[in-house]
Amino acid sequence: MLETNDEQVILVTGGAGFLGTHLCRRLLTQGDTVICMDNFLTSSEANLGPLNDHPNFSVIQHDIIDPLPKNLFPTQIYNLACAASPRQYQKDPVHTLRTCVQGTFNLLELAVAQNARILQASTSEVYGDPKEHPQHESYHGNVNPVGVRSCYDEGKRCAETLISDYARTRGVTAKIARIFNTYGPGMAADDGRVISTLIHQMLQGEPLTVYGDGSQTRSLCYVDDMIKGLITLMNSADTFRGPVNLGNTEEISVLEIANLIIELAQKDSNIEFRPLPADDPTVRCPDITLAQHHLNWKPTVRFRQGLLQTYTHFLQKSQKEIQSVSTRLGTQEQT
Repeated sequence: MLETNDEQVILVTGGAGFLGTHLCRRLLTQGDTVICMDNFLTSSEANLGPLNDHPNFSVIQHDIIDPLPKNLFPTQIYNLACAASPRQYQKDPVHTLRTCVQGTFNLLELAVAQNARILQASTSEVYGDPKEHPQHESYHGNVNPVGVRSCYDEGKRCAETLISDYARTRGVTAKIARIFNTYGPGMAADDGRVISTLIHQMLQGEPLTVYGDGSQTRSLCYVDDMIKGLITLMNSADTFRGPVNLGNTEEISVLEIANLIIELAQKDSNIEFRPLPADDPTVRCPDITLAQHHLNWKPTVRFRQGLLQTYTHFLQKSQKEIQSVSTRLGTQEQT
């Protein structure tokens, strides 16, 4: 593993997103200088909270599809800049594709100029609706190149090609992480992901939405485990580029997730079944043999434990919002 030092200057693109905020926080804890770059299209600077006051932290509002600022001198680059939920990336599929391709190209050019390491946050979506189960990195996938999800799926596949070619021809020390479903505190309630959607519906007193018959499975990795995996991969031996799967090997059906949330909430709730969306994968589970062998990494947080922490976070946030509204209304009445 690469020895890190106090002089690391780390650029995190998409740093105000769900994974990005957790990553920035962990890097600052390590003593690194962190530059968060985000266009705030699907995130907010408010997500960064107290990080904004940290002396080793700075924020640049910028879209990576545009030419990058000239005053960037990172030693490491984490590219997390792309909307990750179907609801978000399908809003502007052309921009999503450009973020994956043009944005990655711009960051690779920066990595060449600064002799910086770069880690590309790829995705399990490169496997599409897989016909191989679980998915090993050698599996080339089953992706629809003209479907509604292809802007993301194919964009990430192309980004992996760019990363690999720059490593082969330009000598860039590059890493590719294929991230499987990740959850935890800090998820946006409206991002369309299964965990956040179901918890939000429960807290709003709405029926829990399950698509298809709910038998489709997901392998869900708690965010703390994922961040540890990303940092370990970034600092791994130069000769190990990946791609490497990072995710949880424990499968659970969407219907089981819904029932667990009902159990945690200790409330009665209905489950509403809807038609399965186009190109929605029926199974998704990583083979993490490479991560275990090369990184000595595997998830440690069990799903029920992580789900409880996530639900508690959403509940506390909801209660704070209610209290804030009550306080404002009380103030208005007094005036």
